[in-house]
Amino acid sequence: MRHLLSTKGLDRDDAIRLLDVAEDMADVQGREVKKLPTLRGKTVVNLFFEDSTRTRISFEAAAKRLSADVINFSAKGSSVSKGESLKDTAQTLAAMGADAVVVRHPASGAPHTLASSGWIDAGIINAGDGTHEHPTQALLDAFTIRRRLHGAGSRGRDLDGVTVTIVGDILHSRVARSNVWLLDTLGARIRLVAPPTLLPVDVSGWPAEVGFDLDEAIDAGSPDVVMMLRIQAERMNAAFFPNSREYARRWGLDDERLARLRPDSIVMHPGPMNRGLEISAAAADSPQSTVREQVANGVSVRMAALYLLLSGDREDS
Repeated sequence: MRHLLSTKGLDRDDAIRLLDVAEDMADVQGREVKKLPTLRGKTVVNLFFEDSTRTRISFEAAAKRLSADVINFSAKGSSVSKGESLKDTAQTLAAMGADAVVVRHPASGAPHTLASSGWIDAGIINAGDGTHEHPTQALLDAFTIRRRLHGAGSRGRDLDGVTVTIVGDILHSRVARSNVWLLDTLGARIRLVAPPTLLPVDVSGWPAEVGFDLDEAIDAGSPDVVMMLRIQAERMNAAFFPNSREYARRWGLDDERLARLRPDSIVMHPGPMNRGLEISAAAADSPQSTVREQVANGVSVRMAALYLLLSGDREDS
């Protein structure tokens, strides 16, 4: 695997291979000594142009558990904030001998630019670009679903026939986009539920059904997975819904809607959560919730991504 930029171009075999390697990495996390010597001598740079404590720490933990050297590069307060271009930054990292660069950037397409530019020979992992994609979040979500439904160690399994309802701010969500493409590739059936104002203008090309009523989505046949999305107020420059109370009443997973789900339905959230807005405290903390598992599984999945990127000869994928 040369780069990991998107789930849209990831085929089924590559996706399952990555999830299977993540199972191996999860096994390691259960040992007393959690470190592997696999990437000793390799340098991983976390290049974050946007704040993200959870994702950055997860990638840092993943790289260190594979014995790689880690450099955390925050654009705030650096030469980037003084006007240095992405090209100049990439060439600086290349001169430092970076083997992999984990990039989070507010501009959609920035990681693709870095990967195809020739400015740096490192493997590039997209850790979120604008409102475009966040592939490792989708992979850890798929990994979490597979483990909940088929048990730990379920190697080789896809998600054929699993029903997933993704609810909330689809418009601004790179997590939703990456999940739609990946879950479809793995055989899941996807339904998007959101206010009309929080759906992209044209989703006709997306492999998903679209609805506007969360109660209808639950009552029409309780989904296997309900994935609640964070309301991204920082990306909103207009009023996309009347107010928080109205949003919570119509599209929030409250206690009453939680009670109507099947007992074996899974409740997911990529975090950070706005409790009381898109999800109630009871739903977030219920046995059906996978929120804490998603965080733990994120390290295993990112270990797998770094391993496949950096161990041996990288191949185009």
